[in-house]
Formats: sequence, structure tokens, C-alpha cells
Amino acid sequence: MFQLAGVLHAHGFAITVFHTHFNAPDPARRHPKYRFVPVPDGMSGVPAPVAIEDVVAHIISIGAACQAAFQDRLAAVLDEYSRDAGVAFLVADAHLLEVFQVASKLAVPTLALRTGSAISFACFAAYPMLCEKGYLPVQQDSQLDMTVEELPPYRVRDLMHVGKDGHESMSKMMGLVLNTFDALERRELDGLRRDLAVPVFDVGPLHKLSPAADRSCLEWLDAWPPASVLYVSFGSLACMTRQDMVETAWGIAGSGVPFIWVVRPGLVRGCAHDADQLPEGFEAATRQRGMVVTWAPQEEVLRHRGVGGFWTHNGWNSTMESVCEGVPMLSRPIFGDQMGNARYVEHVWRIGFEVDGELERGKVEAAIRRLMTDRDGAEMRARAGELKQAALECTGKGGTSCLAVDKMVSHMMSLCK
Repeated sequence: MFQLAGVLHAHGFAITVFHTHFNAPDPARRHPKYRFVPVPDGMSGVPAPVAIEDVVAHIISIGAACQAAFQDRLAAVLDEYSRDAGVAFLVADAHLLEVFQVASKLAVPTLALRTGSAISFACFAAYPMLCEKGYLPVQQDSQLDMTVEELPPYRVRDLMHVGKDGHESMSKMMGLVLNTFDALERRELDGLRRDLAVPVFDVGPLHKLSPAADRSCLEWLDAWPPASVLYVSFGSLACMTRQDMVETAWGIAGSGVPFIWVVRPGLVRGCAHDADQLPEGFEAATRQRGMVVTWAPQEEVLRHRGVGGFWTHNGWNSTMESVCEGVPMLSRPIFGDQMGNARYVEHVWRIGFEVDGELERGKVEAAIRRLMTDRDGAEMRARAGELKQAALECTGKGGTSCLAVDKMVSHMMSLCK
């Protein structure tokens, strides 16, 4: 969302950010030119969720909890701006149904931002059809590996279970903004434009269009040959069991491949002390060729010539960043659209493969070596390089993503006339 705000600000728009108290941004440090309007969410004193399914439910519940407060805040801003230049439009996450309801009530034109892929939105939009054809809800485990003929190469296990209520926002949006690009998902974008009654703007990769953050490359990487280092990061929400951590760690150690591994606080489920997340002896065994950090500037790391592979949960932002830097992937999807993203990485773009099932150190070793040192991995790296070039062309002058931004801006201006 902030990357899109940066693109719009660069096109002359003033930016007002409505945010809840839960997971609130730091406006003074990161975005001093934006106006921030806090919206009470009624969640003060509620303990932060731990399990992924609880985090997702918590985020969805916030939309309902802050609906009345958001309406009051938006109405006040509209009243204030009506004396000045006026409000052009509202951009909201496509999942926040209550925001679309409030905007419709106050007659504010609204665009939906979907932070996932085009195919994940197609899956979301196809939910009624998936239920009608019997793919959902899943009745028995034997269905999970069935191919969804209408959404290849998805299997039933790759589908997102969104429910019926989420589709109301689709009827209220006046345009759909996607963080993807034409060369990556042309077939899926064509399908959405055919099926939806509103414009679809493929403005990604947004991290390439928005102003660059002040990041310097990790000096440690400079000492390594090109494409020799594996970057490992499982995102900000995923957790793993102690056993999975042990097998992952010793699999990385046994591979002999240099690595940077982001081991954030809370990564290991139930671990009382963050310092105890890694197995005893691991850091000593890998000190000469490994770096363990609690955070890394991911875009900068993936851009570095020394990085040759990315072990990821396949969240869409991480997937896009890897694609745009030509880095092939090991996939370990956990929830939501990650399963579908991993499926595309392996079976459509062919720039990586999934490490599925139970983690075992020998299996981890073999997967890392396949990606980093085998001919198979080199071929994936070459295909990833082709997509990197396509992303550069899309975001360059006259590229499809830049043209989509121009069309989006024109559409926004037309909504407020």
C-alpha cells in the first residue's frame, strides 16, 4: 500500500493514510510528507495472535470493529477537504469489505488494491464457481490433489477458502489495482479484464516504481562469488516447530552452501527465548560461510550479485522481489495464496521448486544443492534472469506497467470530476 502511495505521490497526489492502532505505521520516520489519520479499532488490550490462522482472523475482525470509527474519520476528512481541493478517491485493500461499504455510503469513488497475484484474485473471484463445481468446500482428503481444470495448474489444496461475504467489495470497487506485470501474468490479466466490469491496472512490480529506500548492501555478501549464496527468509508471520527448525538448520549446514538466514523473533513456535531458536552448535559449525540475522534489507540482498537462490514462503511480495532480481526459489508455502504462488513458481514459470512434506535434513541438503549447484538450478536461474529482464522492460519508459500507472491516474482523475 505504501509503495502505491509513493507512486501516486510522485504523480502529484496528496496522500492521506487511514490506519488502525493495530500494526500502526511510524509516520514521522518513514513518510513525513503524508497525512496520517488514526482510526480506533477497539482492539486495545487484546493479546496479539500467535497462530497464522488467528492472525488472519484478527485482521479481518478489525475491519468490522473499526467501521463506525472509520466512517466518522472519513466524513470529517471529506468535510475538511471539500473546502479545499477535494478528495479524488479512496484506495483500500480488497479484503476490507467494511471500508468499501463506508465509501459507497459517503459517495467516495474507491479502487481496490490486491497485494497478491492476478491468479490469486481470479481464484477469489471464482469462489462461487468453485463451490458450484464441487471443488469447495473440501469433503475428503482425497480431493486435495485434484487438478482444478478451470485454474491450471492449481490443485484443490492450493485454493484459498475466502467465503461468500468477501465478494460484496467487488461490486463496489471502480477499478482493481494489482502488484503484478504483463509479462509475468498476461493470461491471468486478460481473463480478469474479460470477466470484470471495471478496469484492471497491472502496475507492478511496485517496489521497482516507488522511491528507493536508503539501504546499503550487506558487506558480508561482497566476499562471495556471483550466485553462490542462498538467502533464507520465511516472512513475518510464518512459524515452524522446533523439529522443523532443527532439520532445516542442519540441512543448511550439511549442504555446504554459503547462506544468509533471517531468524526473526518468534520464528520457532513455543520457544521461550529467541536466542535459543537455533540448535546448539549450528552457528559454530557454519560461522565461516553463514550469517544469521534477525532482519535483512530483502530487496538489497536479492539484488546483490552474490545471491543465487532464495528459500521463501512465497508470499507475493517476496515472490515478486525474487522474480525481479532473477533469483530462483525454494518454496515452502504456509497459508493463503502462498500455495498457489509456489505452484506457479514450479510449474508455470519454472524458476524453482517446492520443498514439501516433512522436513528432514537430508532432503533439505539435496534441495539446496539442486538449486544452487546442479545443472537443474542453473536452468532455473537462466529462466529467472529472463523474467528479470521482462520486469525491467515493463517498468521502463513506455513499459506496460508505466502505461498502466498513467491509465490508473487518468481513471482516478475522471472519478472525481
